[in-house]
Amino acid sequence: MAKKHYGMVIDLHKCVGCSACDIACKSENNVPANISWSNHITETTGTFPDTKYRYIPTLCNHCDDAPCVANCPTTAMHKNDEGLTLHDTGKCIGCGACQIACPYGVIYFNDKEPFAEYQEDQTALIPGCTSTGAEDSKKFEEPIPHYNPDREDTYDGIRPKGIVEKCTFCDHRIAKGKDPWCVDSCPSGARIFGDLNDPASPPRRALAKHAPKVLQKDKGTKPNVLYIRDF
Repeated sequence: MAKKHYGMVIDLHKCVGCSACDIACKSENNVPANISWSNHITETTGTFPDTKYRYIPTLCNHCDDAPCVANCPTTAMHKNDEGLTLHDTGKCIGCGACQIACPYGVIYFNDKEPFAEYQEDQTALIPGCTSTGAEDSKKFEEPIPHYNPDREDTYDGIRPKGIVEKCTFCDHRIAKGKDPWCVDSCPSGARIFGDLNDPASPPRRALAKHAPKVLQKDKGTKPNVLYIRDF
């Protein structure tokens, strides 16, 4: 039986541009405010009143020919047997080679201690009524307002200063037979995830109906995030 090869199809006709995927990703993966594993591109073209607006969700493309993997000097950035592009924090030396090599701008470098601004915050939203970030952090013994311990199943719950991080397709959820949290959190069902090697899988069925496009096809990275029904 062929190995699984995971990928995601994003239906741009169904996407409503609500950014629920971005918020869900931050919550599930404990992503700091200055980093976006799930992000988006917005484009406005034309001259009023003849204008056109596009909202394109973005994330790590988990490319088959990933330049971040090819350029990592320590093999910290690597491919697994199921097509995921993953990152080993223990091997990362913070050189940024992967970040420079990625043509999509979806790899982020931790140049400061994650969530330090929350843990050091001394300003109450309502003085004398609400607590500060520092008070909450100390009282609840949590580094951030909402911490998801499930992220620790396969990866550091919070990545330290001096290394890179990016989307993992929620590999900790895949290991349990679940979809990435951005997929489950999409209110319009625009994100379709599954095994691209299985003709009966949801993404393969979607690709059979609609011709896909990828971002920056000319780069030759063979992305596993594909877009259908563009405007």
